[in-house]
Amino acid sequence: MPERKTRERAAKAKHEGKSGSTQAGEYVREEMHHVREGKHGARSSKQAITIGLNKARRAGVKLKSPKKGSTSEKTRRSAKSATKRAAKGERSVSSTRSRATRGALKREGHSAAARSSLSRQSKSSARKRSSSERSAAARKASRTKGRAGRSAAARKAARMRSRSSR
Repeated sequence: MPERKTRERAAKAKHEGKSGSTQAGEYVREEMHHVREGKHGARSSKQAITIGLNKARRAGVKLKSPKKGSTSEKTRRSAKSATKRAAKGERSVSSTRSRATRGALKREGHSAAARSSLSRQSKSSARKRSSSERSAAARKASRTKGRAGRSAAARKAARMRSRSSR
């Protein structure tokens, strides 16, 4: 069950007109905190992210399931069932299945949520996107960010440019 603060932040993002993936980012963030604080582990950053995204889907965030070929069949099935579950509303969870999942995740490591692991994952996924996809995302961000957000983003971009030119 996601924490109340996480649900509130996701609702705020929705109210501001942010995309589904931005709303889901709050759930992914929560999941990373759980892995870092030792609540459970994850085999890889990808798995930790997927757990967060499915949590978001179950909470009612409108997120499409991954395209065929982009992830494993198991992940796609899991995403579809999470979306279906959201449509049916809150239901009781199988305690046996829940305990088994938590037990399996507890045996996994915690390095999946490390800054270096997440950086590696985000860079590899960014590499797969075309420049037109990246610029379309930037255009949408500029529409939904607001004046202060755009200013902060521009400062960050300038800082990153100066860092990479060294």
